[in-house]
Amino acid sequence: MNVLVFLVPAALALGLTGLCAFLWSLKSGQYEDMEGSAARILSNEDLEK
Repeated sequence: MNVLVFLVPAALALGLTGLCAFLWSLKSGQYEDMEGSAARILSNEDLEK
């Protein structure tokens, strides 16, 4: 049971770090243009002929 003293705060810290990273990515605009990224992969503009 003594190991829970270390594991519970470590799990909470990792969860909080992940949540902060997700919120940062939302704030920095990582998810703004989802359709543009999906269409860009189908583009033939960069292919050499």
